[in-house]
Amino acid sequence: MKVMQKVLGLFTALFLMLCFSQNASAQTDLELAEYYYNNGSYEQALLYLGDIYKKNKTNKVYQMYYESLLAMDNFIEAEKLVKGRIKRRHKNSKSTAYVDLGALYVRFEMRDKALTAFDNALSYMQPGKSHAVRLANAFIGLDELDLAYNTYMKAIEMGTDDFHFELANLKGMMGDYPGMIASFMELLHTKPTYIATIQNSLNRNLRLESERSNVKMVKGELLRAAKKYPGEDVYPQMLVWFFTQEKDFSSAFIHAKSLDVRLGERGAGLMELGNTAALNGDLDTARDCFEYVAGLGSRNPYFFTARNEILQVRFEALKKEVPLDYEGMAALEGDYAASLRDLGLRSETAIMVKDQAHILAFYLDRSEEAMDNLEAVLELPDLNERVAAACKLELGDVYVFADLVWDASLIFSQIVLDFKDDPLGHEAKFRNARISYYTGDFAWAQTQLDALKASTSKLISNDAIDLSLLITDNFNLDTIFEPMEIFARADLLIMQRRFGLARQTLDTLTAEYPGHSLEDEILIVLGDLALQEGNIEDAIGFYEEVVDLHFDDITGDDALYNLAKIYDEQLKDFEKAEEMYSRLLFEFSGSLYTVEARKRYRELTGELEE
Repeated sequence: MKVMQKVLGLFTALFLMLCFSQNASAQTDLELAEYYYNNGSYEQALLYLGDIYKKNKTNKVYQMYYESLLAMDNFIEAEKLVKGRIKRRHKNSKSTAYVDLGALYVRFEMRDKALTAFDNALSYMQPGKSHAVRLANAFIGLDELDLAYNTYMKAIEMGTDDFHFELANLKGMMGDYPGMIASFMELLHTKPTYIATIQNSLNRNLRLESERSNVKMVKGELLRAAKKYPGEDVYPQMLVWFFTQEKDFSSAFIHAKSLDVRLGERGAGLMELGNTAALNGDLDTARDCFEYVAGLGSRNPYFFTARNEILQVRFEALKKEVPLDYEGMAALEGDYAASLRDLGLRSETAIMVKDQAHILAFYLDRSEEAMDNLEAVLELPDLNERVAAACKLELGDVYVFADLVWDASLIFSQIVLDFKDDPLGHEAKFRNARISYYTGDFAWAQTQLDALKASTSKLISNDAIDLSLLITDNFNLDTIFEPMEIFARADLLIMQRRFGLARQTLDTLTAEYPGHSLEDEILIVLGDLALQEGNIEDAIGFYEEVVDLHFDDITGDDALYNLAKIYDEQLKDFEKAEEMYSRLLFEFSGSLYTVEARKRYRELTGELEE
């Protein structure tokens, strides 16, 4: 008996080993087939897929086998494969198999046979929404839109009628934009939860950014629907979305106010709209949004944020003034002070103190007062750690402004330790690297900058790349360090807004080292200084000199972009601005300015066409 048990155990072990070996081999073959298929090597994939499919008739293997046969134009085997699948499939799945057969016949220009196959697909369709949607999508994938429509019609005849969205979307695919828009508006009446899905579909199908006739259709249908169903919230929501898409923020504001009252949002939507308007340069509407929210009273959860944003919007507007309006800055600082007297020093007003401190130091030359205010904020016991870090960043900058660079480095290092893998930490690390650059420690600065190039924050990454390139091009390849040290000193003076001394420093550099590789960077800086002081013609001259003499240097795209901005925003010469943006896009396709330049170029060309 024991001998028999041993023999049986031995046979069992051998059997299991054989099965394992076969399974391992099969798995290896499937992996190889997938590898070749995914890399477009269909001929090699077919060496394995035929045998695999005999044993493994899953959807995944079938699709790889079918598409590989199509890719190799193997009609006979592909037809055999699909017909075999049709025979084996349950009636619930025969429809999509017949679509594959029809697609095969279409590929090989057998239209009559294809139509027969598609008719069979429809005849085998089972009741229920999922079956209809799956079959319709299969037809849509083949661009057989009429057949997709017939699928939904048949499903309705079979007792399933919940295809309002699908049919509206299909109308858009078929080019019936008025029908699609009207259907969507009616659908919102019965199913307001579809709002986000409908917004996405309108953007995708109608290309609202570029097709102005479609924009007018959407606006007209929206206004008609809002008038038809005045008591429903979904249409004001759609109007806010629509006008925001169009960057008509003042119109969006009108509907957002009404919606805020109806929904009891307590200003949430207005805060979002205000931020969006500010980012897009409509500072007037942004201020209107924030003033509305602030007017809701101090118990409102957005009250303190709104009060600060009102002042912040004014600050952003003043920064755009050329030349800078120092009287306006002084008046704004006074309003900051008045707001803080009204609201008090508390954690909710910390950001307000931070912004006021920036104005005090960098525009009114009152850095000691700015430092005192920031240090007082940092002593608040309930201060949020991220808000505290933002205030520390500002304090560090004020220290640099006041020539306390090592105090600044210390506070930036603290933030790096506290927020190691966070954008706040990356920002502090960049500012520390910039201090090393200011003080002539270029090698250490570049080590830090190289680590920041992959930062998740695009702004930090771009700043790190720019400064790293400056050091690489003008220090690493130079045996004389003094020119770079002088240039960095001038950069520090500019940061400290000591423009006259900075210009003198740059003049010294040019005189002592004529024709140095820094010449193009010097011209850019001189252009920037001239622009800040309102000397537009001088700024244009400096930038044009870079374009004429240093086009192949890394500052060529900077000069073109700066020229485009001057013609666009200062001189309102839109044709000249368009020319500059166009040159930038074609001649510096890899520039960091490409995205913004392309966006504005499209806006300008659209304006000029109209």
